[in-house]
Amino acid sequence: MTISTVKSAFREGLLTGLPFTLIGFPFALLFGVVAAEAGFTVTQVLAFSAVVFAGASQLTALQMMNEAAPVWIVIATAMAVNLRMAMYSASLQPHLGAAPLWQRVLIAYVNVDASYAISIQKFEKAPEMSVPNRVAYFFGSIIFMIPLWPLGSYIGALAGDSLPESIALDFAMPIMFLAVVAPMVRTLAHLGAAVTSIIAAMVFSFLPAGVGILLAAFLAMAVGAEIERRRAA
Repeated sequence: MTISTVKSAFREGLLTGLPFTLIGFPFALLFGVVAAEAGFTVTQVLAFSAVVFAGASQLTALQMMNEAAPVWIVIATAMAVNLRMAMYSASLQPHLGAAPLWQRVLIAYVNVDASYAISIQKFEKAPEMSVPNRVAYFFGSIIFMIPLWPLGSYIGALAGDSLPESIALDFAMPIMFLAVVAPMVRTLAHLGAAVTSIIAAMVFSFLPAGVGILLAAFLAMAVGAEIERRRAA
């Protein structure tokens, strides 16, 4: 495997992931603003984003803290929201499992919705890619957001209420998830899983934060697998 080939894979991942940066950065700003309004110091906001590096669970944990929930409930809820990362990791294992341990540790840290969605689509379309190329592509897809996520949170915390209300930062999260999911709905099984997840998430919306989403994810996977099984029969 030549260095130029690895560089090409990295550059391709970088270009593919660039649009998500334009969405992810406002999301980081939003977290910084909300966290500052909740009483977090700028240092705490920066540390929170740098250590956790997961927007949805960070906002969920923040909401639970605002509600004065016990620490163990905050941690458990944030972990429940982030359990989808375990599903992502299991899906990536056949493609990246042969990478060196230190690379897999870094991949686990930056394995978020966007980097997963971008990479898994590429790996499934190009099964001939070598492991070094896959690793390079994965890191290229998220390389900009690694510094921009904590930086955006930091700027949001500094800005706080000084940002004009006309700047609607809350658009970022739903747009990002739509951009992540839509290109992956390519078969009837994908469509069935997507529809199931939407309906189940609404049905289970009365459950504690994160639990309903987790149940919806399992139901969606079961429906998708059953559709695939019947089509193959």
